Amino acid sequence: MVEVRLLGPVETWADGRSVELGPPQRRHTLAALAVDAGRPVTIDALAARVWDEPPPAAARILQVHITHLRRLLASAAGTPPARLLRRSSGYLLDMAPERVDAHRFADQVGRARGADPSTALTLLRTARELWRAEPLGGLKGSWVDRTRHMYGERFLAAMMAWGLAELRAGNPLVVIRPLTELAVDHPLTEPLADVVIRAYAAADRPADALAYYAKFRRRLADELGADPSATLQALHQAILRGEPVAPRDTIEVAAKAPVTVVVPAQLPADVPGFAGRASALRALDNVLAETAMAVAVVSGTAGVGKTALAVHWAHTVRSHFPDGQIFVSLRGFDPTGQVVSPQEALRSLLDGLGVAPERVPATLDAQAALYRSVVAGLRLLLVLDNARDVEQVRPLLPGTATVVVVVTSRAQLTGLLASGASSVPLGLLSRGEAEELLTNRLGPGVVAQRDALDQVIMACARLPLALSIAVARTRQTNFPLTALAAELSEASDRLTALDVGDPAGDVRTVLSWSYAALSESAAGLFRLLGLVVGPHFDVPALTSLSGMPERDLRTPLRELTRASLVTEYAPGRYSQHDLLREYTAELARRDDSEDVRRSAIVRLLDHYLHTAYAADRLLNPPREAIALPLGEPATGVRPERFTDLGDAMAWYGEHHAVLPAVLRQAAAVGLDRLAWQLAWSMETYFSRKGHLHDQVEAWQIAIECASRLGELPARAYGHRNLSQASTRLGRYGEANDNLRRALELFTKAGDRIGQARTQHHLAYLFGQQKQPATALDHARQAWALYAGTDDRTGQAEALNAIGWYHALLGEFEQTLTYCRRALEIFEADGDLHGATGAWDSLGYAHHHLGHLTEAIDCYQHGLTSARSLDHDLFVAELLVHLGESHHAARRPAAARIAWAEAEQLLTALDHPSVSSVQESLRQLDD
Repeated sequence: MVEVRLLGPVETWADGRSVELGPPQRRHTLAALAVDAGRPVTIDALAARVWDEPPPAAARILQVHITHLRRLLASAAGTPPARLLRRSSGYLLDMAPERVDAHRFADQVGRARGADPSTALTLLRTARELWRAEPLGGLKGSWVDRTRHMYGERFLAAMMAWGLAELRAGNPLVVIRPLTELAVDHPLTEPLADVVIRAYAAADRPADALAYYAKFRRRLADELGADPSATLQALHQAILRGEPVAPRDTIEVAAKAPVTVVVPAQLPADVPGFAGRASALRALDNVLAETAMAVAVVSGTAGVGKTALAVHWAHTVRSHFPDGQIFVSLRGFDPTGQVVSPQEALRSLLDGLGVAPERVPATLDAQAALYRSVVAGLRLLLVLDNARDVEQVRPLLPGTATVVVVVTSRAQLTGLLASGASSVPLGLLSRGEAEELLTNRLGPGVVAQRDALDQVIMACARLPLALSIAVARTRQTNFPLTALAAELSEASDRLTALDVGDPAGDVRTVLSWSYAALSESAAGLFRLLGLVVGPHFDVPALTSLSGMPERDLRTPLRELTRASLVTEYAPGRYSQHDLLREYTAELARRDDSEDVRRSAIVRLLDHYLHTAYAADRLLNPPREAIALPLGEPATGVRPERFTDLGDAMAWYGEHHAVLPAVLRQAAAVGLDRLAWQLAWSMETYFSRKGHLHDQVEAWQIAIECASRLGELPARAYGHRNLSQASTRLGRYGEANDNLRRALELFTKAGDRIGQARTQHHLAYLFGQQKQPATALDHARQAWALYAGTDDRTGQAEALNAIGWYHALLGEFEQTLTYCRRALEIFEADGDLHGATGAWDSLGYAHHHLGHLTEAIDCYQHGLTSARSLDHDLFVAELLVHLGESHHAARRPAAARIAWAEAEQLLTALDHPSVSSVQESLRQLDD
C-alpha cells in the first residue's frame, strides 16, 4: 500500500519501503497535494502553497515536479496504487485520504469522540503513534507555517484527550512525561495544565501537582496578568485538602473538521519591469480606506496599461484580502464582439467563490442577490478587466466596502463615478516613466544610446503596449536600439483604434514591425489567430486551425511567444490581448483570401466538434445515437483523443468557457449542422456539472439551427433536451411547453423511441413537481412505447422510473419488481450510470420495507458504480442514503463514516442539502 506521511518529514512509503522523493520543492509539491488527497487542487492554489510569491514560470515548474512524482508513484507499485491525475484546472492525488497520516490522524481522533472509553483510548493511542516529529519537516513557507500550526493545534487537542482517557483507565504514570514535555511548547494552555495536575494527583504525587500549579499560576500572572480559571483553582484546593481528584470528561477531543472554504487566488502574474504610475497607485491605495463604496475605475485608451496597473497594484496589496482575489475579463472590447454578459460574469464569480452551478438562480437579479449574500463581510479584491459600459458592471458590484473593486475600461464609466466610485484616469507614460520601462526590461545599458532611446519613446507615443512590443522586437533581433529607432521613426501609419491624437502614437506600426520580423510560418499562424473564438486557445486547437502537425507548429508558436504576440498563461495554453486580436483579424482580412479564412474557421470548429464528441462518448457510452451523425473531420483537422473518463472530463473543464463561443460562432457563419452537433456533444458534461444556463443557451441555438436545416427529428430532440435543463432550473412551464412540442414533432416523424424518451422526461418533470401519480403514468407510457423496440437502455430507464414512482407512492414491493428488471438490463449492457440509479432505487425500497441489510448492500453496489463515473453528487446522495440505513440498523459508527464523506462532498459542491447531513451528524453526537 502506498502511504504519504506528513506528520514529520514528508515521506512516501510503498508496501513497507521508503520511496525517495527528490529535492525539497518536489516534497513540498507532494505535501501540497496530499493535504487534499482525493480532491483536485487548482494550479493557482498549488503554486500559492509551494511559493509565497509564485514565479512567472510556476506552472511549468510544477508540471516538471508532477511528472517526476507521477513516475515515482507509478514505479512504487503499491497495492492499491496512488496516481497523480490532471484535472480541469489543476491536479488530483488519487488515493484514499486515510492513506495520508494526517488524514488518518484526524479520522482516529474524530472517531474517538462519542466512542466508549475503551475504544476511544485505543483510537487515541493509535493517533498518537502517527505523530513522528514536527509536521512537514524540512519544508518552509507561509502555507507550511499555517498548515503546521493547524496540525499542531489538532495534536495538542488530541494529546489532552489521550491524557484524560489514560487517566480514566487508571494509567496516570504514562501521561506525565509526554504532557509536561508538550507543555514546554504550550506553557499558557490551561486545559493542558489541568490534565498534568490531575495526572500527578492520580499518581499519588500531590506535592508535584501543587508545584506544577504554582509554576503555572506564576507564568499566567507574569505574562498575561491573569489568574487561573475557577475550575483550575478548585482543583488546586481539592488537592490541598487531600480530596480524591477524578479525570474530567469535558475537554473536547478535537475540533470538528473545518468546512472547505474556497479562497480564490486568480490574479494573473505581475507585470515584469513595471514602471511609473506613482499617482495612480496612490489613488488606488486611497480606495482601501473607503468606508462606503470601495470601487475604482481605471480608464484610458487601449494599450495604455490599465490591466498592468490593476494587476501590479493588486499583487502589492493582496495580503489585505485574506478571503481571496478574483480576476474577471469582461471582454468589453473583444474583437469577436462576444462581450461577457452580466449573467456570465456573475456565474464566473459565483463559481470562483465555490458556489455550485445548480445553486445559481436563473434571473440576473436573483444571481446578483446571491452574489452579494456570498461576499457579504468577506475581505475580497475583485478586478473587473476590460469593461464595456456601466450596465455590464453595475450588477457585479458587491455593495459592501469590505470588497474592493477595481474596474478597467476604455470608457470612462461616468455612471459609476456619479454613484461614488473613484476615478483613476490613465494617460500616456511620462518621458521619465517610459525610459524607466525600457531600462527595466532592456537593462541600464540602453541609457547610453540616448538619441535612439528618445526616438523609440517618441515613436511609441509613450504607450506602454507599444513600448513593450518595441522591447520584444529588440530582444528578438538582437539589433542595437538605433536600428529599431530608425524603423519606428520612418513609420507614419497608425492603428486607427489606438489613435491617441499624436502622429507618433500609432501602435499598428509597432505591431507591423514585429509582424514583419516574423518568419513566414509564424506570420501565417499569427494571421490565423484572428479567426480564433473564445477567451483562450491551446496547441491541439491551433494544429487544426493551421492544418499543421504539432511538430511543425511548435517553432512558429514559440516565435510568437517570444515576440510577445501571444501569451502562454499555462503550459500549452495561450491568450492574446484584445488589441492583438483586432490586429490579427485585420491582417487575416487583408492578406488571406475568403476561401483560406473560411477553410481555417471550418477546421477550427470541426476540431472542437469532433473532440467534444469523442469526449462525450467516454462520458456516456450508452447514450442514444446522435440525430445528425458526424461526417469525417475536414482535411487537416486533428481531434484530440482520450484514454479514460477522467481525461475527457478534464478536457471539458478546460474548454468550458470556449465551447459556448464556438457554438455561437458556428451558428453565426452558417454552419448549422455543426452547431447542432456541438450542442449534442456538450449535453452530458453540462448536465452532470450543473451548467444549466449554458445548456439552455446551447439548445436554444440548436433548435434555431435545426429549423433552418429542416431537420424535424433534430428540432424535436432540441426541444426535449431544452426541457431537461428548464426542469432543473425550476422553469416548469417552459419545460412542459418544450416537451409537448417535442412529443408533437416526434409523433409527426413517426419516431417511437423519441416519443418514449419524451414521456420519460415528462415523468421526471412531474416527479420534480411532487406529482408522483402523474409521473408514474408518463413512465408507463414511456415503457409502452419502448416495448417492441431494440432500445434496451430506454426500456431499462423506463422500468427504473416506474419503480421509483411506485416508491414515492409507498408501493415498495412494486419498486423491487420493476427496478430489479431494470438492473438486469443495465448490468448486462455495462451501463454504469443506469445501474447506479437502479441500485439507489432498490436500496430506497428495501430501507422502507425494513430490509436494512439488503438496503445497505444495494447502496454499496451503487457507490461502486458512482465512484467509477467520477460523479460527486451521485456519490454524495448514495452516501446519505447509506448512512440512513446504517443508522436505522443501529450502526452509528458506520453511519458517521458515510455521512462525514457525504458532508465533505456536498460542502465542496456547495449543495443545499449539506445542512441536513450536518444535522444528522450532530444528532449522532447527542
